Amino acid sequence: MVKVHENQFNLLEGKDYLSEYQFHTKTAKHYFCRKCGIYPFHRKRTAADHYGVNVFYLEGFSAEGIAVRQTGGSQLN
Repeated sequence: MVKVHENQFNLLEGKDYLSEYQFHTKTAKHYFCRKCGIYPFHRKRTAADHYGVNVFYLEGFSAEGIAVRQTGGSQLN
């Protein structure tokens, strides 16, 4: 996921396929494609004016040059 300000985010197509999921505080909004199940983006809880975008699903996108941060939830100390 890459953090993107809401002014820089523009969903070009597929809005009708999106399903929204919320949990816990119901502040963040997670979107999934009802057709194929991918998790393309979410509205962030901690930065409400930003989206977290799964850039690996963007057509023609290259991840070259983006730093990768390992996460493992409770598995990392």
